[in-house]
Amino acid sequence: MTVSSKTLSSKTALVTGSTSGIGLAIARALAAQGANVVLNGFGDAAAIESARAGIESEFGVKALYEGADMTKPDEIAAMVREVEGAFGSVDVLVNNAGIQFVSPVDEFPPEKWEQIIAINLSSAFYTMRAAIPGMKARGWGRIINTASAHSIVASPFKSAYVAAKHGIAGLSKATALELAPHKVTVNCISPGYVWTPLVEAQIPDTMKARGLTQEQVIQDVMLKAQPTKEFVTVDQVAALAVFLCTDAASQITGANLSMDGGWTAQ
Repeated sequence: MTVSSKTLSSKTALVTGSTSGIGLAIARALAAQGANVVLNGFGDAAAIESARAGIESEFGVKALYEGADMTKPDEIAAMVREVEGAFGSVDVLVNNAGIQFVSPVDEFPPEKWEQIIAINLSSAFYTMRAAIPGMKARGWGRIINTASAHSIVASPFKSAYVAAKHGIAGLSKATALELAPHKVTVNCISPGYVWTPLVEAQIPDTMKARGLTQEQVIQDVMLKAQPTKEFVTVDQVAALAVFLCTDAASQITGANLSMDGGWTAQ
């Protein structure tokens, strides 16, 4: 797919969970197309500022950082209002915030369940609820939710994550139907294993849960499912997100787009 330069000039994109990994790659890709961007997420303050300033200097757009806690609906709503106040609109909303925890169901800490559902699923409802009225009023919008191959299939020891990702796929479909008359599209991108800090961080828990070495987790658990035997890259996910924002993708809505090296084709 090819995208002409600066297709998103004058647009504003809010990307949650964008201080590293997939979210940061998407924010940078949208900025490269001329969008002003708003970063959100946790992390080292100096690293976040470096990423924010780097986007401005490299792409000639405005970039802000909003530190809203994605488990807190009031902070999410306030963040959307602040972005609309600063830029006049939220034209592109990318719900990418996510965390992971690996454990058998009967040992799964309830607080971890609640946290994963809040960040991986409920936060998308609250951002959409806040941003959709403006999109409807302007008659244009793009909502992209980072799902996962786990929105289609399951893996053991990831009950909360799989539940949340199945939920985000359903939420996206329902919202796409509601917004279709308003020229607002809603889609999921469902990557397989992408080499990000989130994936790297879950390796020790998987080693413990399955009694495997690190290399065994990578080759026999993660990449076993992907026939290409390669990790998806953050830039590949970002390129698809950019395409979904173009006019060429205006009839793609309610879709769950797999990018998983063939995992869910099996």
